[in-house]
Amino acid sequence: VQLQASGGGLVQPGGSLRLSCAISGFGSVAYGIGWFRQAPGKAREGVSHISTSDGRTLYANSVKGRFTISRDNAKDTVYLQMNSLKPEDTAVYYCTVGWPTIPLIESEYDYWGSGTQVTVSS
Repeated sequence: VQLQASGGGLVQPGGSLRLSCAISGFGSVAYGIGWFRQAPGKAREGVSHISTSDGRTLYANSVKGRFTISRDNAKDTVYLQMNSLKPEDTAVYYCTVGWPTIPLIESEYDYWGSGTQVTVSS
C-alpha cells in the first residue's frame, strides 16, 4: 500500500491550497480515508475523513466550513481543499487509510503516507 501526499507549500493567511493523496495497492472496497496534520511540538490531529462506502465526510471543528474533502474514484485520489487558511493551519499534513471504528482518531487507521508541509505565513 502506498499513499503519496502532495500539494503543500507556502501561502499567505486567507489563501487556499489543495492537497492530493494518491492511493495505490489498497484492494479494499469499503474503507475510510483520513487527513491528519502535525504542527511542531504538537500531537498529530485528525482533520477530515471520507468513507468510500457512502461518501460520508467528517471534519474537525477547527477546519469546518473552510476545508473540503473529496475523492476521485477513477484516479484513486483524495483531495483536501483548504480555503481561508490561517497561521494555525501550519503543519505537516498526512493522508491515511483504514477501517476506523471512530474516524479522526489516529490509532484507528492502518496505512500512512509521507506528509506534505503546509505553511501559512505573511
